[in-house]
Amino acid sequence: MTDKKLVLTTAGSKEEARKIARALVERRLAACVNVVPQIESVYRWEEKVEEAQEWLLVIKTMGSAYERVRDAIKELHSYEVPECICISIENGSPDYLKWIADSVNKTSTFPAAFKIPDGDDGEGEPSPPA
Repeated sequence: MTDKKLVLTTAGSKEEARKIARALVERRLAACVNVVPQIESVYRWEEKVEEAQEWLLVIKTMGSAYERVRDAIKELHSYEVPECICISIENGSPDYLKWIADSVNKTSTFPAAFKIPDGDDGEGEPSPPA
């Protein structure tokens, strides 16, 4: 088991999906966000069964960044209750998993109160001095 995560959310338009994806990567909260176009969702909302075309976002991140990812999705999303589901990555290519960790790091541009403390590379041990 790794500390890398996939976070899933959906958006109601291509523009909104791109806005959320770009913000997460620019803030270094995600290494990559795949935007999967035009999925069909069937769901219950306010006691009615609804259908909608949505865009699925597959967000690659670290467990240590999940709460910040969740908060950013809430901030940026137009839905009253946006989907935000976190799935653990069991295993994967070591180079790819390292790239995720290197891309989601302490230099996040999310508000200072949410930054990872210096010396924490998201791997659970302090980083060696530069």
